[in-house]
Amino acid sequence: MNAPAASASSAFVLVHGAWHGAWCWRRVLPLLRAAGVEAHAVTLTGVGERAHLMSPGIDLNTHIQDVIGLIEAEELQRVVLVGHSYGGIVITGVAHRLQRERPGLLVHLVYLDAVTPHPGESWSSQHTPETRQARIDAAAPSGGISFPPPDASVFGLTGADRDWVNRRQRPQPLAVYLQPLDFDAARVAALPRTFIDCTSPALPTIAVMRQRVRSEPGWSVIEMATGHDPMVSEPAALAALLRGVQGQPV
Repeated sequence: MNAPAASASSAFVLVHGAWHGAWCWRRVLPLLRAAGVEAHAVTLTGVGERAHLMSPGIDLNTHIQDVIGLIEAEELQRVVLVGHSYGGIVITGVAHRLQRERPGLLVHLVYLDAVTPHPGESWSSQHTPETRQARIDAAAPSGGISFPPPDASVFGLTGADRDWVNRRQRPQPLAVYLQPLDFDAARVAALPRTFIDCTSPALPTIAVMRQRVRSEPGWSVIEMATGHDPMVSEPAALAALLRGVQGQPV
């Protein structure tokens, strides 16, 4: 379905997925800003240009605070949070906190081929036991602190795009993969929520989330015929979809 018309007064905060950083939005940010949309991208602690801060103390609360810190530092109002992949669990945690502490600040949540958790679930909760164990095992060389990125071809990228992402990906903190998120589901569900489903090729680990948003009330679902990293593969189409997401005050 199509999203509503854009709100000129909304500020977008883009939250990347695992192994990525703010760099992954490089092709989208100029398009949003050229259209008069205020947009910011945050890099979560331990990846991207903040990879030097990797430590065993990084957890979901760290990443939630990274996003809240950007919102506060930029003094943003009427915020549309966009979470890609793993970033979906992060923006859920941000929404839980800000809906309580600063009601009215957030106006829309966009889950970009992302994790849409239930209370008490972790990023890894809906993965197969084999996938979960493989990632835990892959963290062993780092002392259980982080696990390495996959080849970007799993995101449907090829050629120069695949190489561009592979050069920039960094290991992901393991704790954020395993840690459950406790949150007030009703508080988060009070916000308008849009799920952008990247269908070609569809990433298998998002399959449960695709089904979930189609079976639960309160979701708008938009399909994109591209792979898991549309900010790389289809930046113009993604920017147009984001411009069409209207933040509604609650």
